[in-house]
Amino acid sequence: MIDKKEIVKQYKQTVQPMGIFQIWNLANGKIYLASSKNLRGMANRFEFGLDIGSHISKELREDYLKFGKENFVFEVIDTLEPKEDPKYDYTDDLNVLEEMWLEKLQPYGDKGYNQKKD
Repeated sequence: MIDKKEIVKQYKQTVQPMGIFQIWNLANGKIYLASSKNLRGMANRFEFGLDIGSHISKELREDYLKFGKENFVFEVIDTLEPKEDPKYDYTDDLNVLEEMWLEKLQPYGDKGYNQKKD
């Protein structure tokens, strides 16, 4: 007999793949870069958000409508290794990693959809 409560408990305790991702516009080369504690979930969220026109970047939404879904790719570009402590908060680690990738790729203006932080 399958114990559904145990399966749910194990799922909740499993650390999801986390890290840095980009949404790459194949038509013009622009990217949107961000981080997530759940990369699989974020891939689904962004696809759904773009499909219904609710992504945070207006320019990305407009290009998605203009060029079509087939011209956008969700790519994981860096990941964090899980710590042994199941209660570890990865927020600061992800923020630092994201800042490093933003500095490296500079996805602003003609190169991307991100907005520079003040």
